[in-house]
Amino acid sequence: MEKKIINPWTWQDARSYVQAVEVKHVESTLYVSGQTAIDEHGISSDEHMRIQLQKTLENLEKVIREADFELQNIVRLNIYTTDSAALFENFDLFQEWINRNQIKQTSTVLEVQQLFESLKVELEATVVK
Repeated sequence: MEKKIINPWTWQDARSYVQAVEVKHVESTLYVSGQTAIDEHGISSDEHMRIQLQKTLENLEKVIREADFELQNIVRLNIYTTDSAALFENFDLFQEWINRNQIKQTSTVLEVQQLFESLKVELEATVVK
């Protein structure tokens, strides 16, 4: 598999995403459902944004690794949140995770009126190998 990052500018680097990713010679593609802060028993978190974001990242990582894909091969990662201000107050957690795992992904952040039950953030990914 070959990945080519397309960034006509540099300003997006500070926001931890890229403008486009071209992928050639893909062996397989994994489409990951939106992951949230739900525990192993299916109980939704009612914690604040930082704790929910951490649990959401852990759940996303678990699904990707279970499928035998690598985090660094996430090519699209969409973020849905009920509170953009709270998300961006805790964005350092997301950016640290992106940098630690050497992820170069396209992203869209959308504020939505409501997610399932008490959830505040949801991450939806596409991963290649």
